[in-house]
Amino acid sequence: MLDNFYISIFNHYKKALGKKSIKIALLYINALEIAIVLALAAFFMAFAKQMKIQVMSSTKFWVLLSLIALFIMAKNWMRYNGKKRTILNAKLKYKQSSIFLLWLLPIGCLSLAFILLQVQ
Repeated sequence: MLDNFYISIFNHYKKALGKKSIKIALLYINALEIAIVLALAAFFMAFAKQMKIQVMSSTKFWVLLSLIALFIMAKNWMRYNGKKRTILNAKLKYKQSSIFLLWLLPIGCLSLAFILLQVQ
């Protein structure tokens, strides 16, 4: 699923921006995956607070989330580099996805995460 999103963003911007589309697609996939992880983490943190379960402190939560974000960025940088991108581009059937909806996905996940982080 994330591969389809990456290829859709890459192919959309490839026509207009050329090689810069690689960086934009990588930025997009990093933002999307980190937003999804943040939304899930915020949900579990809010759930634990409501159930009065002390899982970890807030500082440890943000440190762990930062480490996960760094791991995601390194993983995506290695995964979508060069040969893998061309293989994905050849294998996946290109469906015209709305670029507006694709950019709304990370924004929606981030807004959901910020709402869940407000729960006390």
